Amino acid sequence: MANSNSTLLRGQERSSWIRLRTLILLRWVAIIGQFTAITVAQQYYHVQLELALCYLAIGISVMGNMTAILLFPQNKRLSEFQNFLMVLFDLLQLSILLYLTGGLNNPFALLLLGPVTISANVMSTRSTLIVGGVALALTTVLAEFHLPLRTAAGVELVIPGILLFGNWAAIVIAIVFIGAYSHRVSSEVQSMSEALAATHMALAREQKLTDLGGVVAAAAHELGTPLATIKLTSAELIEELDDRPELKEDAALIREQANRCRDILRDMGRAGKDDLHLRQAPLSTVVHEAAEPHIHRGKTVHFAEGPVGDGDVQQPSILRKPEIIHGLRNLIQNAVDFARGNVWVEAEWNTDHIIIDIMDDGRGYPVHMIGRIGDPFMRRRRTETDQQTRPEYEGMGLGLFIAKTLLERSGAELHFANGSDPYQNLCDDPERRGAIVRVSWPRNLVDAQTGDTPVPSGANQRIQV
Repeated sequence: MANSNSTLLRGQERSSWIRLRTLILLRWVAIIGQFTAITVAQQYYHVQLELALCYLAIGISVMGNMTAILLFPQNKRLSEFQNFLMVLFDLLQLSILLYLTGGLNNPFALLLLGPVTISANVMSTRSTLIVGGVALALTTVLAEFHLPLRTAAGVELVIPGILLFGNWAAIVIAIVFIGAYSHRVSSEVQSMSEALAATHMALAREQKLTDLGGVVAAAAHELGTPLATIKLTSAELIEELDDRPELKEDAALIREQANRCRDILRDMGRAGKDDLHLRQAPLSTVVHEAAEPHIHRGKTVHFAEGPVGDGDVQQPSILRKPEIIHGLRNLIQNAVDFARGNVWVEAEWNTDHIIIDIMDDGRGYPVHMIGRIGDPFMRRRRTETDQQTRPEYEGMGLGLFIAKTLLERSGAELHFANGSDPYQNLCDDPERRGAIVRVSWPRNLVDAQTGDTPVPSGANQRIQV
């Protein structure tokens, strides 16, 4: 579903989230804070500072902001490289100011974390590592090389060596930890956002297909009577025009084309139906509809259905929701992709639950990935065996994420296991040693007749096109 460059592309897209105006505003806040801190330290605490050099460093930042405001529109989005230069500029400007004001003896040295955190949230891994590395190097340099802070009496303000080392270690650890943490969380949020967008697109596509099928079914229903009338009339004309062969051929052509229209409408109507009584379907019918695109792909798909437990409970008629059909279809596709030759789809029900088990005879899920199934964009290095057995497969877990999200949206619970696992309790058939997915609904959530959302009865409503 994604190529090997997807990570880099997502990093570049993330960097374009930030407007230049946002960084300009943040820089103005930093400029005001720097100017205030230097002024208070010099005027109120009488700390002797190189004011000219300090104000020069702040002035460079002001000039950078003014230049950006004059040259670029307010809604400009920064590219990866432009964002990197902006953050690196702020880091170097802050380091120069700290050099002039005591280095790590200055409690404001903690602000070195700011540019690192920004880069970790909006830039690629490579850019974040560069900014983090520069920050670590500058922190180490500032621990040894800086202009001293002196009081009005000429006393140098120096913290004990052990505390200086503690400050250095704390800043270094914070740069590494907060940078890695922020980058990881931001990547997770971005991946989830992209996966949810793909889920919404899949559901919208399935809904459109269902709606289109409903329109076609309604058209076929409405056109059925006039087509039948045309066929009947043309048949009578054929019988009465035996002595007029040229007209008889025209009548036969009319009947032939009427039959053709009937077949076309029937084929188009198979994709979906929106009559009130067809907004629901027997459980087995919905399962077969979901599996239909994958039953002729070289693997044998076995179907089974029946009540479970005591009693003879009638097969339920369930809602034909697009999320249920598309979610089951993705799970069956995954089973067919990985199966050696057989896939089993079993539907069971009782008075309280509806259960669908999807099993295959493949190698099953990687043991270390079972706990993460359903996360978007799972990645693992493909072995040579993987590439030989499934050279066309480029999956990254998005299909399972979409299936899990859609089915859970309908009220289902999903359980994943391997048939080869002796501790799983979903299946004890040794032939079904591959992946197992159990989808379970409380019956009242999907039962179309006795559930919480029964399909209404009565006359069909006119479809608005």
